[in-house]
Amino acid sequence: MTTRMIILNGGSSSGKSGIVRCLQAVLPEPWLAFGCDSFVDALPAKMRASDEGIVFAADGEVSVGADFRALEAAWTAGVVAMARAGARVVIDDVFLGGATSQQRWQKALDGLPVLWVGVRCESAVAAGREVARGDRIQGMAAAQADVVHEGVLYDVEVDTTRTESLVCARTIAAHLG
Repeated sequence: MTTRMIILNGGSSSGKSGIVRCLQAVLPEPWLAFGCDSFVDALPAKMRASDEGIVFAADGEVSVGADFRALEAAWTAGVVAMARAGARVVIDDVFLGGATSQQRWQKALDGLPVLWVGVRCESAVAAGREVARGDRIQGMAAAQADVVHEGVLYDVEVDTTRTESLVCARTIAAHLG
């Protein structure tokens, strides 16, 4: 079976979204794009500051509760169902739990072929992007830069510190073979 999913994991402001847009442009077939930001945006407002939902601390730390995890599992299953139905899907995610986050995806994928992509970026560069974006809590990029990769296994890794999104996308596309 051909690869139906590409899952990019990296910290906040590491460049995942730019790579996803470039992947959609360079891959010959159409790929749908979904990400953790769109999932969080879809949550009810009351869950965006709740211990059972998701909490963004002033220092950039992120914590999630049981209600968040339940909805995340349903969302993940839905995304995987689209891939099983024939859609090609690229995911932009932040594995706050490192290997545990990857294991949640692996369980939902249940053997569906996926290309695992690590998106790295030096902490200081990601922090600079975070400030320039203006839509992130300062400190999030630094807090996530390394922890999201702990124990995670990848098929390919790219580093956006000094490499443009398009070059990274072409590197990833070459691994779809």
